[in-house]
Amino acid sequence: MSFLRKLDLVEKVDPEIAELILKELDRQVYGINLIASENYADEAVIQVQATVLTNKYAEGYPSRRYYSGCEMYDQIERIAVERVKQLFNAEHANVQPHSGSQANLAVYLAFLKPGDTVLAMDLAHGGHLTHGSSINFSGILYRFIHYGVDRSTELIDYDQVEKLALEYKPRMIVAGASAYPREIDFKRFREICDKVGAYLMVDMAHIAGLIAAGLHMNPVPYADFVTSTTQKTLKGPRGGFILCRREYAEAMDRAVFPGTQSGPLMHIIAAKAVAFKLASTEEFREYQRLIVRDARALASSLDSRGYRIVSGGTDNHLLLVDLKRLGVSGRNAQDVLEKTRIYVNKNLVPYDEKPPYITSGIRLGTSCVAARSMKESEMDTIARFIDTSLKNRRDSTILKKVEEEVIEFCKSFPIYGD
Repeated sequence: MSFLRKLDLVEKVDPEIAELILKELDRQVYGINLIASENYADEAVIQVQATVLTNKYAEGYPSRRYYSGCEMYDQIERIAVERVKQLFNAEHANVQPHSGSQANLAVYLAFLKPGDTVLAMDLAHGGHLTHGSSINFSGILYRFIHYGVDRSTELIDYDQVEKLALEYKPRMIVAGASAYPREIDFKRFREICDKVGAYLMVDMAHIAGLIAAGLHMNPVPYADFVTSTTQKTLKGPRGGFILCRREYAEAMDRAVFPGTQSGPLMHIIAAKAVAFKLASTEEFREYQRLIVRDARALASSLDSRGYRIVSGGTDNHLLLVDLKRLGVSGRNAQDVLEKTRIYVNKNLVPYDEKPPYITSGIRLGTSCVAARSMKESEMDTIARFIDTSLKNRRDSTILKKVEEEVIEFCKSFPIYGD
């Protein structure tokens, strides 16, 4: 891990920031990260981001830049585009979006007019802010109608999606989620879109790695547009990208630049290219398989300890835990677990009666623990840590003991091989 601790210049110029970086490194190394939207970027990805590529303005696209000196940047961007197209079998790709939210914004800008009707998953049922939340640009600019999950099965109610589509005739339907533990049937969404003449946009930010590994249905053959981040299950830098059919390429590119962004972050695009190459390997595919095995094992271990798992399990990298039986809120659970160096996020469960800043549940993800080669047996240990912490949340002595156990446990599972 010496390359991560090599901060000699920062320590000389700004020792205060250097100290905080090293403290954060120690937090990551000696803690269990179960936040589903986070991951540990590959060492090569991190190194690429800290190169001279950060110095260049490269507004525009390869061979169509607004500045000179872009020969290497054109080659880098073309490589990133070709690699992600091959990874997902897509006709066109744009790798410039700074984030998944920026990618979604660009799609909306290109193919919707303000006030257009869009059908998307309810945030309270597992959707995302950019899928029409009233406090987000998406909900402010467009008229979103929301579908959800069935109250009994807690699975997407495709019949409800179709009924709403036939009733409201949306211009676009959005499939994808940030807190939904089951596989999504993109083919069914396509069939519903065809019945009402709607575009289909798939936001695969959370499950892109699983799709690249062939573990989940690839939305590209069914969707008009596919958006994603690169930092979650793809294990790349923080950023986004868009895939679309060739017929939409010109409008899509124009919506990214100059529509929503100016200069691309070329050091990040280079890091995306590295991440896409790594995602094409058998090692990556096995890592994705471990993510799913770990998620299922963690769900099973918590279930055996009396915790209710939303929808009864998981098909992907995350699970939702309903804490109502325990009499603790998601916010309280998040705070308690942080004291023992276990990092989760509070999360609404379907039909939650608590507000979003309190919640009745927590969301757990296994991308980070799988990246540390923790396997199914370790998930039972983690479930024990969680259970002990939450059931003894008012006992500081027990919480301190769990924290010490977590630190020792993490020493056997390095993040970057040191």
